[in-house]
Amino acid sequence: MPATGTAFCSILLLQVGVLGFGILPESSQDHLEITERAILNVTVQACRALAESEGNQFTLPPQPFTVTGVAVACRAQSSVRSFQQAVRSIVLRNVRVDIQRALNSSFHFDDESFAGGRSIIVQGLQTVMASTLEGNFEGARESLGTISHPLQDFYSHSNWVELGNTFPNPNLIKSDTGIGNIAAPSRATCRSCDGDDCRDNILEDIIREQILTSGYFSLNPISATKPNGKCSHGGAIDQTSSLEPTGGINKDTFGSDHGFLHMEAADMATAATSQMLENIREAAGDVPFLRMLGISRGSGKALCLVIDTTQSMADAIAAVRDAASLLVDGQAGTDNEPSSYLLVPFNDPGVGPLNRTDDAGVLENLLEDLSASGGGDDLELSLGGLRLALSNVPQSSDIFLFTDAAAKDRQLKSSVIVLIERTQSVVYFLLVGTTTGNRQRGRPRPIPARRRRRRRQQQRGNGIAPSDAQLYRDLAQAAGGLVIQVEREELSEATQIIGQLSNSSVVTLVQASWNPGRDESFAFRVDQTTNNVRIFLTGNPERLVLTDPAGSTVTVGEAGAESSIASSRSVGNFRSLELKKKVGEWRATVPSTATSAGPYSLRVTGQSPIDFLFDFVEYVPSQNTFDVLDTRPSAGTNATLLVTLTGSDTATVTNVSLVESAGLREVEGLVEPQGSGGGFLVRVSRIPSVPFVVRVKGEEVNGGGGDAFLFQRQSPTSFRASNLSIEAQAESILVPGSPFSVPFSVSAEGGGGNVSIRITTNDPLYVTDGPESLALEPGVSAGGVAGVSVPLNTPSGATVTLVIEAEGPGELGINYIVLRISVFNPVSDFTAPVCELLSVVNCLQNSSDASWNLTVRVSDGPQGTGVERVNLTRGDGTLLLAPAPGDPDVILATYNASCDSPELGLAVADRVGNVDTCSFDAFTANSGAARVMLERWGLNYVALGLALEVTRRLNLW
Repeated sequence: MPATGTAFCSILLLQVGVLGFGILPESSQDHLEITERAILNVTVQACRALAESEGNQFTLPPQPFTVTGVAVACRAQSSVRSFQQAVRSIVLRNVRVDIQRALNSSFHFDDESFAGGRSIIVQGLQTVMASTLEGNFEGARESLGTISHPLQDFYSHSNWVELGNTFPNPNLIKSDTGIGNIAAPSRATCRSCDGDDCRDNILEDIIREQILTSGYFSLNPISATKPNGKCSHGGAIDQTSSLEPTGGINKDTFGSDHGFLHMEAADMATAATSQMLENIREAAGDVPFLRMLGISRGSGKALCLVIDTTQSMADAIAAVRDAASLLVDGQAGTDNEPSSYLLVPFNDPGVGPLNRTDDAGVLENLLEDLSASGGGDDLELSLGGLRLALSNVPQSSDIFLFTDAAAKDRQLKSSVIVLIERTQSVVYFLLVGTTTGNRQRGRPRPIPARRRRRRRQQQRGNGIAPSDAQLYRDLAQAAGGLVIQVEREELSEATQIIGQLSNSSVVTLVQASWNPGRDESFAFRVDQTTNNVRIFLTGNPERLVLTDPAGSTVTVGEAGAESSIASSRSVGNFRSLELKKKVGEWRATVPSTATSAGPYSLRVTGQSPIDFLFDFVEYVPSQNTFDVLDTRPSAGTNATLLVTLTGSDTATVTNVSLVESAGLREVEGLVEPQGSGGGFLVRVSRIPSVPFVVRVKGEEVNGGGGDAFLFQRQSPTSFRASNLSIEAQAESILVPGSPFSVPFSVSAEGGGGNVSIRITTNDPLYVTDGPESLALEPGVSAGGVAGVSVPLNTPSGATVTLVIEAEGPGELGINYIVLRISVFNPVSDFTAPVCELLSVVNCLQNSSDASWNLTVRVSDGPQGTGVERVNLTRGDGTLLLAPAPGDPDVILATYNASCDSPELGLAVADRVGNVDTCSFDAFTANSGAARVMLERWGLNYVALGLALEVTRRLNLW
């Protein structure tokens, strides 16, 4: 059996319960459950194959599969959060199709729209593959979620199951084949149901001749129509179901007209989604495929360095390079290694280029190449560099910005905060030499050491103007980061301390930024799973009073007092305290008399597997579901959050609050568990009008076999509400050279005026246009159109992140919408590479040493885009790959194996994601008759090989 069929049949068997996996509950299955189950099953297969290729044992995770269990089985415990984030992104994009594409029949295979539905899937699949190969994983996830919906609807809305098919239709994900014998527009397909009984409403000749049809659907009772004799979708909201022939054929739930086939359709949809994921996996390879799903042997997070390279940094560049290397070297090769690295230099007048790599060695070389140039005043384009980084980093990244100057482009503050909120990235500002006050331009004159020490003592903390320092503090507060001011020689020590916060398992227990003038006290809980609890303090208040769970109190700063509770390190304006672990509630108090140095910030963190994800969502009554907001929530109104716990399959949420970032007030929410999905809906009565963070309290009910315990977590990112509302919807795919426009509208309740509009993207080469302002009347929306174009040579798989900001006068504030659009550069290559056997020495010819070998030429044809990948999918021998002499687009594959391993399977993929398999046999009678198979496996092949596959898989497992 070809490798594709082998892998897919195995997944299908898992899902239908042959091996005891995936036993479905007696409840209707929805897109969320179908999609998540398919992802988990294929991830297990990819991790198993990767482990075997590395010579490692693979142990199946407990049943039923969960995100945490699968990540642990994949030896990727540090990736639990990023894996959950990826699954969540895919699932929510799938659900969104029912909201934004509800009446587009092609997205649901309604109205016999088979050609349109297949076109959406094929084009989207090519985009997913290209985005994965380009490393644009978030764009790949969103496209994957979108195309999963029509793929799954095919099995519920068409009569594929009623035709007696027991396997998915493999041609739905191929562009060069037919998907079946589709009913002619004039051919009758249904009769009316017998009352509520619709079991036999599909005509006998349609079943006998294996004719594909799907139900017609309309929400409008006045204009609803369908061709004579055609089936309806069915159900109470489908207005065509009352037209002859009455009833319907959908299998969406047990209560649907064909609900007696709901489980069969759900199983088929899950298997089809798995088949599509397998196709992506074969095109990309196991490691990129798993990274697209947030699974890596490291942390699953990105590490981004934004570095000032102006002339004033000439003396500090080496120190910054050493400090940045500490961040990289401290994590490379460990379980905490970032999944990717980004480097963004900035000077005056330029920003960038952005450098992205997943190789720590490449990043080290880029750091070595940094040199100082440009500049000329005391301000730099630090926010431009930060905005470029934030426009391109994945969710939950860590960003370290090194500079010695205030921001020249402070007008970008709101745009930077927008991107901080959307990516939920943490930003740390390391201000080099700003404690000395006077910055030297050009070639600095040497200063005697005694004078340097005296200057630091006299002017420490006065290096940049208070308003400039406050700008960085505002951004750090929004991003859950810190502003650290140090001398050049202190930079490495400060970076070494702050680098501990980039660990993938770091969770925030509490965080606040306050101005002096009153006593401030806050509580935080340390639970059994939380280790390495640290307090990070900037601004250096003179005293910090700590009270442990037993009631013991010490004042940090008093001689000898710290040893009973914590150890301390200080550098520049920055202090780090490591607490001795004591489970229970702690309290920290900063007396008003201890804050003469000015504003301060405090963050308490620990390391724990338990954390949370959340989004603001809005209820969509027409679909009876929730959609994720891509904007800020409305200020002063009620709101709903969707919260998901990560790192535990037994923990539950007990309390969620919105806590003001610079105060003690909070708004508590009402928590509603969402059943088997593991999510929690949280309804709050009011969104604060000032920046706030999300705090979650919960209970681990199992505790790894121990007693139950309470835990507390907080979002490092702070959020804002807005009195403006903004709406926009874009097509999911952009073709270079074709016009691409995004209509949007802005409105406000009870306010009006001139609203400024800013339209930006994640790449300076992407050109935008649109209105600079809109005149807004109270209670009336104003509309505009944002245009974007990309260079003609932009490759498929690139992602355009389009941000539309609206800023109103007075209390209207700022709102935004962030749209991620995938680039698709049309190609004419729809054919997979082919294998040509050049030579073979098989086991019959060479029985003396019991080995066999062959050489295969893999090419993509004269009109092809070239061979991208050749992977060994079956066989325990050695595979060597080399470009063909004179033709780098052709690959020569040489294979050698023992006759004990008589089968060879190769997966071959071209540069646009066309995939197929080649299979070879060690016992062919002679080389001239060697069996070479390059075939696209289909239903007949699967059916014939099923029994053999069951036996083989049972033996393997």
